[in-house]
Amino acid sequence: MFKIGYRTIKTAMGASIAIIIAQLLGLNNFSSAGIITILCIQVTKRKSVFASWHRFLACMIAMLYSTLLFQGIAFHPLVIGLILLIFIPTTVALNVSQGIVTSSVIILHLYGSGKITIALLVNETILIVVGVGVALIMNLYMPSVEKKLIAYQDRIEMNFSAILMAVVRYLRDNDHTWDGKEITKTANLLNEAKSLAFRDVENHFLREEDLHYHYFKMREKQFEIIERILPLVTNIPLRVKQSGILADFIEDLAENVHPQNTAILYLRQLEEMEEFFKGMELPQTREEFESRAALLQLMKEMERYLLLKHSFKGFPKESHNRMKKRPLA
Repeated sequence: MFKIGYRTIKTAMGASIAIIIAQLLGLNNFSSAGIITILCIQVTKRKSVFASWHRFLACMIAMLYSTLLFQGIAFHPLVIGLILLIFIPTTVALNVSQGIVTSSVIILHLYGSGKITIALLVNETILIVVGVGVALIMNLYMPSVEKKLIAYQDRIEMNFSAILMAVVRYLRDNDHTWDGKEITKTANLLNEAKSLAFRDVENHFLREEDLHYHYFKMREKQFEIIERILPLVTNIPLRVKQSGILADFIEDLAENVHPQNTAILYLRQLEEMEEFFKGMELPQTREEFESRAALLQLMKEMERYLLLKHSFKGFPKESHNRMKKRPLA
């Protein structure tokens, strides 16, 4: 499907504006300002700033080398090769290699002039400033991804609920009908959500961390626990009384999966349940013993699952109320 994204629109507008400004200023090679703008527009504000700085610094170095070698040796194609032999390792050493392409355009401008003058160097510097400046201005706007992040939260939490309910049905009725599709979907959603949350961090200069990113990292670790739980549950040899009690607990957990931090309530319930189990009659058969041992291990995994959530400080309540109406563990 043909689609024009916001970055494409910004690139097209930015290139046009840069060329118009350069042309109005009477600069030679004014179209190069558009090329510089295109190269400097990135997917995030931070990347745009770094790309712009790298290209500006690389262009300054390129003009210095070009002035020295063209004037010192000759305006010859072999000298261009010599300049690049020195220039490229320099940019790599200074970690500004992103500017190689842009700088190559400047080098060719200087070569084509046949004579390097102060006016020419000023012309090229202004071209760079116009191209970089327009790109930075265009990149000041980045659409909010808050709604997308909340949508990822909802879908991941729904999948968590579905997986936990499958565990409940197995503990109660030995039900094997679940097809497991939520496992693959959740793994993909977590990867996509983390990437989007990280991009959101890079669009805020004063923000070094993001609650959404930490939230999805927490869910990813919980998901690893869920993946360990599934084979454990399916290998329980016998349904015992404790199975139903634990199933009730997990069902309540499955119905209350949310971004707020209410895990402490479930941790207390889990502790009380463990004490209750210790007071129950000892197992009479080997199968019952193995089943209860597996259930105890399952409880320990659920405790780790809840401790991960407890370590997450949660979203502000007003933000939570705005984006969701239901609670989740």
